[in-house]
Amino acid sequence: MASLDGLLRGWLPRQRWFAGKDRPVTELGLLSMTELFPGCLHLLVRAGHDEVPTPADDCYQLILGVRDHLSPRLGRALIGRAERGPLAGLTVFDALHEPRSAQLLLERLRHPGTAGPLRFEGSPSVPVSAGLPPRLLEAEQSNTSLVYGDEYILKVFRRIQPGVNPDLEVPVALAGQGCRRVPAPVAWLRTTSPQEATLGVLQPYLRDASDGWALALGALAAGDDFTPQAHELGRAMAEVHLALAAAFPVGAPGGNDVTAAAMAERLDSAARSVPALRPFVPGLRAAFDALATCDPGPPAQRVHGDLHLGQVLRAGREWFVIDFEGEPSRPLAERCSAQSPVRDIAGMLRSFDYAARQRRPWRPEWARRCREAFCAGYASLAGWDPRKKHALLRAHETDRAVYEVLYEARHRPDWLAVPMAAIERLAVRGD
Repeated sequence: MASLDGLLRGWLPRQRWFAGKDRPVTELGLLSMTELFPGCLHLLVRAGHDEVPTPADDCYQLILGVRDHLSPRLGRALIGRAERGPLAGLTVFDALHEPRSAQLLLERLRHPGTAGPLRFEGSPSVPVSAGLPPRLLEAEQSNTSLVYGDEYILKVFRRIQPGVNPDLEVPVALAGQGCRRVPAPVAWLRTTSPQEATLGVLQPYLRDASDGWALALGALAAGDDFTPQAHELGRAMAEVHLALAAAFPVGAPGGNDVTAAAMAERLDSAARSVPALRPFVPGLRAAFDALATCDPGPPAQRVHGDLHLGQVLRAGREWFVIDFEGEPSRPLAERCSAQSPVRDIAGMLRSFDYAARQRRPWRPEWARRCREAFCAGYASLAGWDPRKKHALLRAHETDRAVYEVLYEARHRPDWLAVPMAAIERLAVRGD
């Protein structure tokens, strides 16, 4: 770190996936370093802030290229030139931006093996094609994704927590259930040091698919009805929930008191960070208090955990669900725990509202019709209707809106008005 410390302290907070943007990096610790191939280093680093001790989940995966000089076309990948230490005089950059490094990474995934603590593994029944040109996806996200020849997509996890990442565990389990709504992983990368953790997953790429967010915005711009697609999406999500319930242990209905306490704690924490939230705390807390006497709802089970229109793809007439990592800011144990499927439904309902607010004038009736259609589609297959679990749905939608407020305040302040409008509605009217 003698060569990299100063460079990374300036570079990390500018990255979309770095969680500590609102806190100065006061310390960087090297957890592991492996040479993937000449001129390319794999690092796990821990970023320390003002907290003592440093949170265990402030660990990041970096794949760095080291060269004498960097091609001008890779200017966006530049981290800087090392001035001291063993890399003094060399240029350091994010290697995932470089086609050669990305191709060599795919080659490592094609051939199971090891490199220091790194383990390259895959499905023995699905060979991975060679020689596929890579391209880096530019979409805003909390990880980094590479597409190889329109055949595969590699998600490189940036914020690393110990254990098996749900975005590997869940699709593998759903493939075992014969669920075709989720692309099954074909290869993956993990580490055994300093602890067991998933680092990346390679899956089939749905080349002709469009994500639900883009489709919804397109429908809004054209003045088109989106309710048929929303209805089918509801059915697709019910199908995934049924497969998840078959693949993982299911809990008993109830536990609302524990859920309410956790929601209230998240609300208090968010209000400490976002002053605009504080006037609405009493009304929002009422939504959580209502869980004590409401219908307990369906049994707890594994869920998606961060469902919205950007996490679903439509290819032809079929909907697919992706990105089972859950909310990266939450502990891995929580993301892997059994929860109410209403949480996923609330996430999608909030997403319809987000889409409707992207155009002026706001189209609340468009969002309302989509919400109704999604719930109706879900009910037609799931055997229960989310609309009949009003208090439960309101609590989960409130919890989701609180999360959105905190997220937007930290990452996209210009968007803060979108979840704050929902906060006011949920706190005052409760609908």
